[in-house]
Amino acid sequence: MKVFVASIATETNTFSPIPTDISSFKESFYALPGEHPDTPTLCSATHIVCRQKIPKLGWELVEGTATWAEPAGLVNRNTYEGLRDEVLQQLKEAMPVDGVILGLHGAMVAQGYDDCEGDLLSNIRQIVGPNVVVSAELDPHSHLTAKRVKNADILVAFKEFPHTDFVERAEEVVDLTIQAMRGEIRPVISTFDCRMIEVLPTSIEPMRSFVDKMISLEKQGGVLSISAIHGFMAGDVPEMGTQMIVVTDDQAVLGSKLAAELGMELFSFRGKTRPRFFNPDEGLREAMASHSKPVVVADVWDNPGGGVAGDSTILLKKLLALGVDNAAIGSIWDPVAVRFCLAAGEGANLTLRFGGKSCNTAGGPVDALVKVKRTVRKAMQSFGDSMVPLGDAVCIELNGIEVILNSNRAQAFSPDLFSNMGIDPLSKSMLIVKSTNHFYGAFSKITDTIVYIDCGAPYPSDPKTNKYKKLIRPIWPIVENPHDI
Repeated sequence: MKVFVASIATETNTFSPIPTDISSFKESFYALPGEHPDTPTLCSATHIVCRQKIPKLGWELVEGTATWAEPAGLVNRNTYEGLRDEVLQQLKEAMPVDGVILGLHGAMVAQGYDDCEGDLLSNIRQIVGPNVVVSAELDPHSHLTAKRVKNADILVAFKEFPHTDFVERAEEVVDLTIQAMRGEIRPVISTFDCRMIEVLPTSIEPMRSFVDKMISLEKQGGVLSISAIHGFMAGDVPEMGTQMIVVTDDQAVLGSKLAAELGMELFSFRGKTRPRFFNPDEGLREAMASHSKPVVVADVWDNPGGGVAGDSTILLKKLLALGVDNAAIGSIWDPVAVRFCLAAGEGANLTLRFGGKSCNTAGGPVDALVKVKRTVRKAMQSFGDSMVPLGDAVCIELNGIEVILNSNRAQAFSPDLFSNMGIDPLSKSMLIVKSTNHFYGAFSKITDTIVYIDCGAPYPSDPKTNKYKKLIRPIWPIVENPHDI
């Protein structure tokens, strides 16, 4: 038996002004066949799991390219087609194969391609034919399309948000693919359209119990896998929205019934899943009044993980106006400011303009006399067992507030974002992180108080005003009762 594994992944915010090209992939993660490191990445954990499992069976493993770009705007057409054709050529050279396993995201959109993953899967199916097992691991913040379901045998999404289970789901994908290749199972994919879009953190109720329920139902006879596709509201594509996936062992009727039941249960959660989002003034007052230190404050809509720049200065300016000190911000994206600070060197004082440059809702730049406290070339932070590149980064201080500036956009995942830059996170009264919920797993271990702040921008966070042009069906909250239409 022979298995081919590859990964092309990014999350596209079609409203974002930041284009994605080949340099975006190479700056974040790009590994040619055989060059993938021993640590997994969010969307290429399938490479590592295949290495662990396939050779032990006496089967041959052929690795293709694995690449990831930090979420941003539309992918350059030549970039997508180039990466796609690179992987397709690798697959052709590996033929004949018995299984294809892909690490995808599921929300990639390129110029001329609303459904990059569907396009990739359909091209793979044309190459391998109808009898080869084709499977993929997905991020739940993706778009489930009919084209993907038609061309794949197995689709499995991370269950957790924050995505702490991407390795476990990779193991699930690989194990099911092995069983299907052996003829032990005949996977059938059933889906249900929930007709909604919402933020669905699984770290709190009601989603916590819903995930536990999905896991328990997978022990039911005939059920192989259950996934909830949360959807990605910043993607203007026809099939944007929340859907359920149930993979059964040749039991389509059971799968369709279970997908519909779970889908309507998920629909009943609409409007009830988010933690409280404060406005900036209320949120900062809440944080300042807390006796728990450090208080973690999430700037939820300036999250580079959602495809925006991560250079908003709104909360920093409010902290300065309030006279708050002993706080730290991680991080503000500004490659030019980083370059200036690197040139000045550690210990230098300089007048610096930084942040607020990506759009007119980012708060505008800050002009201040700052001290360069730490400079780090090729800085990193961790996300579980993965390492996330920040590019060259610096820590500056102004008015008692320490700010990390980075040259590669990245949301906050772990407290080592701060400690790797010389900031002791436990010594701070307040930590500002740019993330919606991925920070939760690691930061909840160092604080009893998390405050979520909605600055209103720049992420397109209100489906009612997002002005979708391609959405092909009614969904909540744009339509109050989409299932009655």
